[in-house]
Amino acid sequence: MSSMFYSIIVPVYNRPDEIKELLISLTHQTYRSFEVLIIEDGSENPCKDSIDPFKDQLQLHYYFKENSGQGFSRNYGFSRAKGDYFIVFDSDCIVPPQYLEVVNSTIQSNSIDCWGGPDRAEPSFSTVQKAINFSMTSFLTTGGIRGRKKSLSQFNPRSFNMGISKEVFEQTGGYRITRMGEDIEFSIRIRESGFNTVLIEDAFVYHKRRGNLTDFFKQLHFFGRARVNISRFYPGELKIVHLFPLFFLLGLIALPFLFLLSVFWFQSLLALYLLYFFLIFSFALVNERNFSIAFLAIIASFTQLTAYAVGFLTEYKRKLVERYRIFLAR
Repeated sequence: MSSMFYSIIVPVYNRPDEIKELLISLTHQTYRSFEVLIIEDGSENPCKDSIDPFKDQLQLHYYFKENSGQGFSRNYGFSRAKGDYFIVFDSDCIVPPQYLEVVNSTIQSNSIDCWGGPDRAEPSFSTVQKAINFSMTSFLTTGGIRGRKKSLSQFNPRSFNMGISKEVFEQTGGYRITRMGEDIEFSIRIRESGFNTVLIEDAFVYHKRRGNLTDFFKQLHFFGRARVNISRFYPGELKIVHLFPLFFLLGLIALPFLFLLSVFWFQSLLALYLLYFFLIFSFALVNERNFSIAFLAIIASFTQLTAYAVGFLTEYKRKLVERYRIFLAR
């Protein structure tokens, strides 16, 4: 198989500083047969001045369009890309030098239609960012659904680090929704179209995510809503593992009532929560070797689970209202 040409598509919305860090990392790629398409999604603070210095170092294309959300902005890039494969990154990612070389080597050895890779914390990230990264990638808080296990069946690549063949785009038409779980909906539809989706464990990126817990709460609240939105298209994709944050929140709400009703059940449930937080602290300490990160991992995990659950409940309530209105309209 001859060497492949890759098109990297990055939607950007008011993040000129982040895109600069991403482009710096792309200049260090050991595999050089690629272009970069920056899709400015109607930003009020555009990134053109930040990317101009890179035009001599990268095959760089910049497009400004009206705001339509990240999913449709990626479609905009797909339709203008020249590569054999299209790669999607979020603007807050930093790409290791070997990324494209790993992907190209894997494609040369295997028949791959669509892939995704994990995310990690880069050493320069802040303590809070590292704690958030642990929470977002740990089996303890995600159940292993974010690209940490080779044995994952029907893997759903996420759009912070995802690649597809040109044929996949031509046959599927790209993203059908632009927000609220657009990447998972796209991944499911890719599989249902007869293409394979795989995890390339060594094709990881450094994902900065949010820099503080307030923004992290807002992001995970949105993720909880997105999971319900996906169930509008694929009801079978709502699984028990996705309900864990809801059980977590309901248990917290039940604690004060159990304190009044039954000391035994209150102490038993409280012990479970304390054990759970101890495990998070211990695993984070082993992984990060830093007490501050391990302590913040408890707070980040608490934030992640409660925010996701509140978002889930908010959107599920909206879904029930929609069904009720449809029922009345019959």
